[in-house]
Amino acid sequence: MAGSLLRKKSGLNPLLLTRFLSSPPVPAFYGNGRTRRSLATLAFEEVRTSTEKPYVYTAFVLHGLLGSGRNWRSFSRHLLPLLSNSSDWRMVLVDLRNHGKSAEIEGLSPPHDLTNAAQDLANLVKSQGWAWPDVVIGHSLGGKVTLQFAESCARGHYGESAALPKQLWVLDSVPGEVKTESSDGEVEKVLQTLQGLPLIVPSRKWLVNHMMGLGFSKSLSDWIGSNLKKSGDQETWAFNLDGAVQMFNSYREMSYWTLLEHPPKGMEIDIVRAEKSDRWDPETVQRLESLASREQGDFGGKVAFHILPEAGHWVHVDNPKGLLKIVGPKIAAL
Repeated sequence: MAGSLLRKKSGLNPLLLTRFLSSPPVPAFYGNGRTRRSLATLAFEEVRTSTEKPYVYTAFVLHGLLGSGRNWRSFSRHLLPLLSNSSDWRMVLVDLRNHGKSAEIEGLSPPHDLTNAAQDLANLVKSQGWAWPDVVIGHSLGGKVTLQFAESCARGHYGESAALPKQLWVLDSVPGEVKTESSDGEVEKVLQTLQGLPLIVPSRKWLVNHMMGLGFSKSLSDWIGSNLKKSGDQETWAFNLDGAVQMFNSYREMSYWTLLEHPPKGMEIDIVRAEKSDRWDPETVQRLESLASREQGDFGGKVAFHILPEAGHWVHVDNPKGLLKIVGPKIAAL
């Protein structure tokens, strides 16, 4: 595992302590020095306010389709000071399989679906010898990976040692099956366009201009361009496109209404809908409002439903302060 620690100079805000780490497929060692098994695990970053004492609580943060953990770096840095005893917390920004630095890791075998994406998180916990996360936050594709992680954990798929998160945050991610007629097809068009491009493109400027020429907005084209990385004198993708397409198909097919209707005891599932997002149909909204209005039973968990005003799908970019106001107090109350 390679790592580096970026520190602010003395006297400056200590908020920006970030460790950049990756976990290649290496043997997992435990306290007695014996190797139990080898796991191909994910690349990740840690964000903390201080490393002077051990952390107590952990929140995993999962990005969306074609993104990476770094997309949530700024949000995580601003969330930490809102938490009581912020130095007790660490944010683990994960690169999901086929994305970011995890796209370079061998051993994350197909099928590239939500079940295996969630299993990767469990493998990461086990390979690092960590306690299980207290909170899992997921945006878009990452939101459904979050739900799958909780569901698999509740069913005992990760073993007896696995502990359920106390809170799940599902950010602008429809929990049910995504019907074709409920989508404007923009994501599909982007994926089809990228699949038609060469693996190596001349430059980021060329890609942005090409996407805009096909009718995509400048902001979307710029974001697609941000997913390029240098390969010698050329640019190539920072994600595994074919694998990401498979994950998107799984995202559309999977439904987690059963989990929401019967949340495990001690867990709160918070769904955040972006006010201006076009991903929500009236039936889904009404169903979530009904679940959120139920009295919490003696044997079950809780569902909460929030509206983030003045925000489209990119919640952490469109209204980060509003999102912090929703998320921060609830995590701080744990």
